[in-house]
Formats: sequence, C-alpha cells, structure tokens
Amino acid sequence: MATVSQYPLDYLRNESYSLLSRLHQVKPFSMTMPMVKGAAVSEKALSAVSEMLEKSKAQLRNNIHKFIDKIKSNEAEAIGIAELQTGFTILKLRYNSILDQLDIFADVLSQRAEHEVGVWLAGLDVLAEDGLSNTRNLFQAPALMVYLDRGHGAAIRRARTRLPGGDENPVAVIQIPRERMVGSGIASSLTHEVGHQVAAMLDLVPSLKAKLSRRAREGDGKDAWNYFALCISEIICDTWAVGLLGISATLGLMGVVALPSYFQFRMDPTDPHPAPYIRVQLSCAFGKRIYPHLQWDKLWNLWKKFYPMQHVNPGIMKRLNEIEVEMDEFVRMVLRHSTTEMKGKRLIELFPVQERLPARLQQIAEEARANRTVFNNLSPTLLFAVLGQAKFDLKMDAITESRILSQQLRRWAFLRK
Repeated sequence: MATVSQYPLDYLRNESYSLLSRLHQVKPFSMTMPMVKGAAVSEKALSAVSEMLEKSKAQLRNNIHKFIDKIKSNEAEAIGIAELQTGFTILKLRYNSILDQLDIFADVLSQRAEHEVGVWLAGLDVLAEDGLSNTRNLFQAPALMVYLDRGHGAAIRRARTRLPGGDENPVAVIQIPRERMVGSGIASSLTHEVGHQVAAMLDLVPSLKAKLSRRAREGDGKDAWNYFALCISEIICDTWAVGLLGISATLGLMGVVALPSYFQFRMDPTDPHPAPYIRVQLSCAFGKRIYPHLQWDKLWNLWKKFYPMQHVNPGIMKRLNEIEVEMDEFVRMVLRHSTTEMKGKRLIELFPVQERLPARLQQIAEEARANRTVFNNLSPTLLFAVLGQAKFDLKMDAITESRILSQQLRRWAFLRK
C-alpha cells in the first residue's frame, strides 16, 4: 500500500501515463483522411500540417517522459506536490492545444469526404493558389486549404500566424460560405480572403494605414481619410479581388452585402469593414481605375437605385459626401502604393490588366460560345473573370454558369499535381 506521502506521486505518474496513452491515439492525417484522391488537399499543405502536428506530438511525448522520470526520482518530494501538479497541468494544456490544432485541420479534411463537394473544394484550392500566382517572385507562397461553413461571410486563418498553443500556422485555411456554391460569386469571397494573406506578406496594411493617417493630418477631408485608414485592411482585399476578377468581384461583393437599408449606411467607428454602401462604391471606383469602362458607372447607379439615400441621417449623409469627394485621390494613392517587399512594383502592376480588360473578357466569352473548350485554357481567376463579365452583360444565365464552374472545378481537381 502506498504511503500518504507517496500517493500523490503515484497519482501524478498514472495521470501522466494516461496522457501519454491518449497522445498515442492521435493519428496522422495520412492514416485517417476520408476523401478520394481528387478531393484531397495539396501534398504541400498536407505535408506542412502533418509535419507541424507530428513535431508537436513528439515534443510533448518527450516532455511527458521527462516528467515521469522526475516523479520517479529521489528529488520528487523535495520539489513539492503543488509544483509537480503545476507541471502536469501545463503538459495537459499543451495536449489540449494540440487537439485544438488537430480539429482546425480535421474540419477541413473531413469535409472533403462529402460527395461532389470534396472535389469542388479541391478545385477551389487551385483557384486560391491562382490568386497568389502573380506574387510568385515577391514571396514564397504558403500552402492553402479551403473549406465550407455556414454563415454569410468568408474568413481566413492566415499562414504564419499563431495557432492555439502558440505554434506557427504552416498553411492558410480559408473558410467560405456554403450558400455561395456553386457560382461566380464564390471567387469574390475566396480571392478577398487570399488578399488578406497577400496584404500580410507584402506589409500593405501597416504601410498604407500610416500613409492614410498622415494624409488625414495634412489636408482636407480628415474624417474621410481617417475612415479609409480604419477600413484599409478590408478595402485592400476587395481591391485584390477586383484586380484579379474584374467586375465579377464587385458582383460577388454585392451578393454578400445585399442587406436591409439600415445596415447599408451604418458606419461603426470600431469596425474595419466599410459600410456596405461605401464598400460597393469603392469596389466600383477601383474597378473603374484599373479597368476603365462605363460598366462601373452602370453598376454603381444600379446599387444607388437599390438603396436610395433620401431617408439617411443628415450626419451620415455628410460623411458619405466627404468620403465621395476624397475617393478618387484615395484610389490613386492605394494603386500607386509600394512597399519594400514589392521590390519596386506598385500595387496596380501586380494585376494582369491587359488580360482582364472588359473587352478582352467579352472576347473570350464570345469565343467560348462557339467552342466551350476555350474555358479549359484559362487560369482559374481568368475563368471566373470571364464568367462574371458574361453574367453582368446578361450573356450567360446562372444555370449555365453553375454547370460550367462545376465542370471546371472537377477538372482542376483532377489535373492537380
């Protein structure tokens, strides 16, 4: 029978072995993945996640063994039971953080088992990767994983940010709303989230925020420039989407922010998301500057008809007018912006401007009407740009669009290396 003084040590030793046993039950994803090969995440993404988790498990396993050896040693009672309990609690918290990390990626991988959806998601992985392709000479692109979730908006857990427990996230995990599958609007949400990763890698948000704050102090329109500074983290991602997708990005954004009038003009001083009305206006303004065409005015006038301003609070109306006055200068400033990480390039130079001009997109759409195999030769972002343009021009209905996108998502998943 254990003595009273020995029992706490025996208890902690048994609990440690129990923790070790549970840790052994945490299997690598390569042994538990439920999807067909065509629905799998990229080898790069799977390797990065598996390596991170296996490294974390090995470190914890080693620390548990060291803790057990400490309990068995002659110094155990001298250390003190309370301090040993604290040490065990830290080990248990670390185990739980590893499980939290496992669940983050398991949510992504388990969804790949859904019939059809899993393959679509693999195709969306390819679309997300294409959203980074024009930065390949500026930084090493992280692996990307896409999954669906309920809700209206999208989100990203960026690569190289901290996971539960403090480990660095080895991949970018992008959540997109299930209700957007399958239509061209999904590209707007997905490319916006890719824009968050790009902005972080190129130091766009801090550098622009500093420039906008200086502009607020130095000239007229202080409130407008402070609002731009508040919202620049979201504005830059909407701009990234427009730069790669053309009017398809703005149409997708309109689908997200089609909310009751009260929310259209709500300007929360703590929310980095611009008021929906301003957000659509900015998207059209950036689109018109990058890809000049009368279509942007047509689209903006449509939105204004949806949300007339006659009942808007006079204070809000004044702020909206101030923002509109400063908008052209703001758009020019953002598109001309450059950082050290951009290696001498301005933001607008990162976009495939000639390839995404409305006339070029319309030409591709016309060629594809006669020969659908034309779509097979387009990059994912270009395909979504073409389909969005055709949708805006009323040259393609939603059923045809969805059918083409389903086919191409499957094709990208099949061809993925």
